[in-house]
Amino acid sequence: MNDEPKKFARWRQDMVERQIIARGVSDPLVIKAMTTVPRHLFVSEALMDTAYGDFPLPIGEGQTISQPYIIAEMTQSLGLKGSERVLEIGTGSGYQAAILAHIAYKVYTIERNPVLYRQTRQLFDRLKIHNIVTRYSDGTQGWKEQGPFDAIMVTAGGNQIPPPLVEQLAPGGRLVMPVGGHFTQDLIKLTRTDTGFHQENLGGCRFVKLIGQHGWNE
Repeated sequence: MNDEPKKFARWRQDMVERQIIARGVSDPLVIKAMTTVPRHLFVSEALMDTAYGDFPLPIGEGQTISQPYIIAEMTQSLGLKGSERVLEIGTGSGYQAAILAHIAYKVYTIERNPVLYRQTRQLFDRLKIHNIVTRYSDGTQGWKEQGPFDAIMVTAGGNQIPPPLVEQLAPGGRLVMPVGGHFTQDLIKLTRTDTGFHQENLGGCRFVKLIGQHGWNE
């Protein structure tokens, strides 16, 4: 980070001010993470100069890195304080996991694509992010051996919240996931309470499909 070109730090600060804070994201931990994590390192070299733009970008294998605001909004909705164990479904570029790891105690992230899995594991090692544990598996089944989790984030859209993820949510835990059709979804926040679950709709969004046993078919 210390030897990165100054333009990236400038663009990152501008991204946070214009795209994130200006749209209502106010959690200081989220703002600090978005200001710190080098988003340009999570895209191809050809796309680095556009990494801080207000739009998603392709990362190969038919996947994308989400728009910065969506990442900040989803992270803020989890209400992380720093002591949580978080499960992420869909590692993708690794950027969302890095943001979560900057705030939470430990992040467990699952990726079903072998190419992306290898790339992100190497990138986490190179960036010395040591509180991320990765797994190559079907994320819709969760990670029962490591649960329950204080927070769960699903970074792909499905027609329902996978039952195993609901089961692996700790008391008081929060789950955020895009739920809907193939092309558009609503961002749903599910909180486990003493008496059951509370569901909240955070607004419309558009994510790639959640593939797996409890998601869409290929």
